[in-house]
Amino acid sequence: MYLLVNLLLSAINIYFYILIISVFMSWVPSIKESAFGQMISRITDPYLDIFRRFIPPIGMIDISPIVAIFFLSLASQGIITLAEYLL
Repeated sequence: MYLLVNLLLSAINIYFYILIISVFMSWVPSIKESAFGQMISRITDPYLDIFRRFIPPIGMIDISPIVAIFFLSLASQGIITLAEYLL
C-alpha cells in the first residue's frame, strides 16, 4: 500500500512539473511548435481541456493551468490524507 501511495504521489509530482513546462512553453510559440513542445502538449492538453471547457480565457491569459495545478495539488493532498487514514 505504501509503495502504491508513493508511486501515485511521484506520478502527480512529475505531471505537475510537466504542466509547469507547458505553461512556460506557451510564452515562446517556437518552442511549443517543436517536437518536444508537441509531445508535452499531447501529455497535458487532455487534462487542461477539462478546465478550459469551464474557464474562459481572461483577455489573452488562460488561467486554466492555474486551476488545473490547484486540483492536482488537491488530489495529492487527498491521497496523503487517505493514506494516513488507511495506514
